[in-house]
Amino acid sequence: MARIQILELPTIYRENGDDETPFALVIDQADEATYQSLAFGTTVEADGTLRESLKDELGARAILTFEETIEIPANGVTVTDGQVVRLHVEGDFTKLRDQAEQEIHTVLARANTAAQSSR
Repeated sequence: MARIQILELPTIYRENGDDETPFALVIDQADEATYQSLAFGTTVEADGTLRESLKDELGARAILTFEETIEIPANGVTVTDGQVVRLHVEGDFTKLRDQAEQEIHTVLARANTAAQSSR
């Protein structure tokens, strides 16, 4: 089963205080279908419209997809006695939740329109 990791990129500091910490998604242990669908961007919806890539929808700078296992060094810290400490990074999925809710409303509206036109 594919794993997802977040690789934080250097923070961009702006004078107006609107700082940004960009990130890349690293997906490893992906099967061939997952690898192909995530590595090559946009997808076509059933109605023929192009959907934004997952990268754009989530606000990631990049999605790095691998079939192999990839360990991100930033997620583990070596302390002085040689022991490795693993860090668990929790993402803020507020934007993703909002986008999912918006997509649900769009799908429901399309379903209602289709139901009314078939009457």
